[in-house]
Amino acid sequence: MKIKTGDTVVVIAGKDKGEQGTVLSVDPKKQRMVVEGVNKMIKHNKPSGMSFQGSIQETEAPLHASNVMLVDPKTGERTRVGFREEDGKKVRYAKASGETITYTALATNDEE
Repeated sequence: MKIKTGDTVVVIAGKDKGEQGTVLSVDPKKQRMVVEGVNKMIKHNKPSGMSFQGSIQETEAPLHASNVMLVDPKTGERTRVGFREEDGKKVRYAKASGETITYTALATNDEE
């Protein structure tokens, strides 16, 4: 897949068209991804043995990869993604501006 975890994407189709967010997780086999703040769904939880009170949770549902495009790091517009070799490595680049897309992993709690 051309989009990885930590990329900033814009939704190009569906009810959240035009919204931007960061990719939280990617499932390459199903070509789906979860984008922060996009495609929210509400889940109702019934009361069970341990919790006597039910609850309503709002979470992000996965989107198909064809419904999102990467945001160009230089212009902030949506762009297609290409691959090229730099210093013997295969890197991604934005086709609109030619800017190389750097991989930015999501922050973890290891920075203590």
